[in-house]
Amino acid sequence: MRCAFLLLMTLAALGIEGCTAFSQDSGFDAVADAARRHLSKDIQWPRTSQEQAKTDARVAELLGHPVSAEDAVQIALLNNRMLQGAFEELGISEADLVQAGRLPNPRFDLRHAGAAGQYDVEETLSINVLSLLTMPYARGIEKQRFAQAQRVAVLRVAQLAKDTREAYYAAVAAAEARGYLLKVRAAAETGATLARRMVAAGNWNQLDQAREQNFYIDAAQGFTHAELAEQAAREKLIALLGLPGEKSATLNLQLAQALPILPASLENLPDVESALLQNRLDLQLMRLRMDELQRSLKLTRSTRFVNVLDAGATRVQQGSRDAPYERGYTITLEVPIFDGGSARVKKSEALYAQAVDRFTQAAIEARSQIRLAYANYRAAFELAQRQRDEVVPLRQAIALENLLRYNASQISIFELLSGAREQAAAFDGYVQRVRDFWIAKSQLDAALLGNAAQ
Repeated sequence: MRCAFLLLMTLAALGIEGCTAFSQDSGFDAVADAARRHLSKDIQWPRTSQEQAKTDARVAELLGHPVSAEDAVQIALLNNRMLQGAFEELGISEADLVQAGRLPNPRFDLRHAGAAGQYDVEETLSINVLSLLTMPYARGIEKQRFAQAQRVAVLRVAQLAKDTREAYYAAVAAAEARGYLLKVRAAAETGATLARRMVAAGNWNQLDQAREQNFYIDAAQGFTHAELAEQAAREKLIALLGLPGEKSATLNLQLAQALPILPASLENLPDVESALLQNRLDLQLMRLRMDELQRSLKLTRSTRFVNVLDAGATRVQQGSRDAPYERGYTITLEVPIFDGGSARVKKSEALYAQAVDRFTQAAIEARSQIRLAYANYRAAFELAQRQRDEVVPLRQAIALENLLRYNASQISIFELLSGAREQAAAFDGYVQRVRDFWIAKSQLDAALLGNAAQ
């Protein structure tokens, strides 16, 4: 028995030798490679002051000039502390993996009693044999969980890139909208001032003056809302970038003056099935979870009857202090009389079946999500294109014609100012349509890559 015990310990130690050490990168290199492959962006996980200094220098370099959408994404991926916290999950998962590959510590039990020179001593050194036997299964499960942690990290990277890109477009659009609404307010203010003067001179009626004043009030309120929207959009972007507040002396965030122009044409809808199989990280993650549950189910079935099994060597001394020790062995096991493990097996089977059902439904919803995202992408492009090619030129033509008619004294200054307000509103509408297009493009890219909420 003692020889078998030692042999079992030796084989177990040899079988897991080299599996109990931590890696240098904690699995981060695979995440960084995936980020470069899917997003063409670099990510860092600084764990020393020197590495943090290099990351800070890179962020400062990107902030040294007007930031583009892709620059903003790169800054967020380097500087967002929530993402850095997500990377720590890799270290946690790797610790569980290393722990699963280490031998269980032996247990030493000592029982000692004595009276009138007579002693009763029992010493036992035992080890959890069941843990040794199931160690390959347990380590396989932890390897699956570690791979899941890596997929989750990549999804967090993709989600942050999507959120940052959309926040950037919203911030730039809000700044442009504020500029156009400032022009609308100026035109409305001019009209309201002229109306008051004309009424005071007795050349205009109070109804028309009230109408012009109402235009000015609406324009002023619209401008106030635009200022608030710009601040909110900018603050959201700053938070995603992991930067200090606007009042910080270290922050000098300059954005582009205008949104990117519309592309010449639309991208074609990619093959949905191919996208699901190759790119959808959330479905890959769900499949890894299914594999983990399948391994757990096998382990549960293997240990349903014997859930506790300890074995070891023991020696006993009874009598005087000089009495010899009697040597033997001890085995501790759980006798499955009342609980045969059927409940644990049933639960594991249900968990695995649940994962399969959820994966099947998620694949169906992923196909629908991609198709809907592409439809939204096409519609946003068509709306922006029509605003650019039809509405804006029409408003410009009307404004030019109004100017000619005003110079010929055919219309009043108020009609001229009204046309100017409508022209500014048309430009503002175009900015909003272009913003919607680029956000729709970002959502389509995200739909092809996967949903971080899975």
